[in-house]
Parts: sequence; structure tokens; C-alpha cells
Amino acid sequence: MSTPTPAANKPVNSLLAKYLLQLATHPLRTKAATAGTLYFLQEVFASHLAGIPPSKAAKNASPIVHALAAAHINMKSLKMAAYGAFISAPVSHYLVGVLQSIFAGKTNPSAKAAQILCSNIFVAPIQTVVYLASMAVINGAKSLEDVKRTVRGAFMAVIKVTWVASPLMAEVARKYLPVELWPPFFSMVQFIIGTYFTTKMKRIRLAAAKKGEQERKEMTEKAEEQPPS
Repeated sequence: MSTPTPAANKPVNSLLAKYLLQLATHPLRTKAATAGTLYFLQEVFASHLAGIPPSKAAKNASPIVHALAAAHINMKSLKMAAYGAFISAPVSHYLVGVLQSIFAGKTNPSAKAAQILCSNIFVAPIQTVVYLASMAVINGAKSLEDVKRTVRGAFMAVIKVTWVASPLMAEVARKYLPVELWPPFFSMVQFIIGTYFTTKMKRIRLAAAKKGEQERKEMTEKAEEQPPS
């Protein structure tokens, strides 16, 4: 989807106007900064929403370190920011750019339908594989086989959501929003969806960890109760 420009004679918020100007003049840099910020916030918010215990800082650490730990600003949130800025944004920028160049100047309904179809068949799967592989590495995958296992296990679930959400987002934007609001709208919807799924996965991992800890505790108690032979 091409970078929209504000419609003539329509008032635009000054901050939004500055953002759109940067998006038009420095598209990749602006997309990288946006994606990096949103992925960072997504990780921080999801950790809070999932009830993940904050990492413990050393007792003699500075108040700033303790505050960062309590806010879930840690190495993983920084890795997520790096992923958004240096992987997600460039991949999406160039893939969508290729798609736009193929359909440049074609505005009839059949061309628009073909563009959406090509996006779902070619662009979305590549973005999904890159995302899942990156998340596997960030979450501690130790080998290529670990990465492949993560991609195979979650690919269909993620791509199905993308196939449903992307056309709906485009249709809502086209019908109900002025064109200058499309970039922040798409970014915010993706941020909300990403935060939801990240929170859900964190809760599943937290529940599994608590269950494992409880089982280990019960096994230890049973072992202690058994009389020596």
C-alpha cells in the first residue's frame, strides 16, 4: 500500500502532518523507527498484562536499574525493538514496494483484487516466516532445527489471522478513514493484535512454568515422606 498524503484543504494534526512528511521523505527510516518503538512497547505491555514477574535486579544496583526491571524493560524488549527496526520494517518495506511496482497505475477492481491475492499468497507468508524465525531466536532457540520447529508449529495459526485481518483492515480504512490516517491506523491495529497474541503466549508459558514447579514440589514432598529403605 503506497504512502498516502493528506487530502487537500483538510486540517491535519501537526504531529500527524510531521509524521506523514517523514514517511514520505524518509519512508524506510520512519517505518523502522515506528516498528522498533511499537515492538518494544508490545513486549513491555504484554509482560505486564500477562502478569510476568519482573526480573530481579541486584540489591546494590542503582534505582534506575530497579525501575527498568520493574517496568519489564529488559534485554528481550530491546531485542524486540531491534527486530522491528532492522528486520520487520525493511522486509515489509521492500516486499510491499515490489508488489506496488507490479501493480503501479492499475486501479480497476480486478487489479486491486489481484494485488490483495498476491499479498496474501507471496508477501504475507514471507513476513510470517521471518517473524516466527526471529521470535524463535529471541526466545532462545539454540539450533536451526529449533527455529524450523517453531515456524512449522505456528505458521498456519499466524497466517490465518493475517489472511483475515489484513483485508478487513484495508476495507475499514478505505470506507471509514481519511487517507492521511491510514499509516497510524494500520500500525496501531497491528500493535494491538501483536500485543494480544504475545500476552496470550506469555500466559501459556507462565501457566506451564507454574504447573511444572508445582509438580516438582509435589514430587519432592512425596520423596521426603517415603521412609528410608
